[in-house]
Amino acid sequence: MAYLAFAEPGMPAIPGYAVPAADAPASFSALEWSVVALAERDPLSSLRSPGRMAVALGSLFGDRPNPKLADPKLEALRRLAVLTWHHGFQVAQSAVRGFLEAGFSAQQYELLTGSIVSARVKRRRQTR
Repeated sequence: MAYLAFAEPGMPAIPGYAVPAADAPASFSALEWSVVALAERDPLSSLRSPGRMAVALGSLFGDRPNPKLADPKLEALRRLAVLTWHHGFQVAQSAVRGFLEAGFSAQQYELLTGSIVSARVKRRRQTR
């Protein structure tokens, strides 16, 4: 009886069987990182639709540019990034759920929050 150890490197693969790849490290594209960087300057009010007073003032003095992004996936990223820039790890579960439902992974969420929180800490140390 022959025995093949398929786990050893250099051994032939089993036909018709795909070996599950190891989890690739989470990453964002350059466009997605730029959305995260721009979200740092967005106020929390950019996440809400403008109220009657804001609409009235906008008609008198000119409208503010709308920071909302046309791509729903990028808008979900922007929304979570704005919340994370302002609140750190204390983000509502509904915002995280929206981020995940937009097509991002839990690993990308961890990468996003980790990088934003470390940038916040670094900036606080520089201002002291």
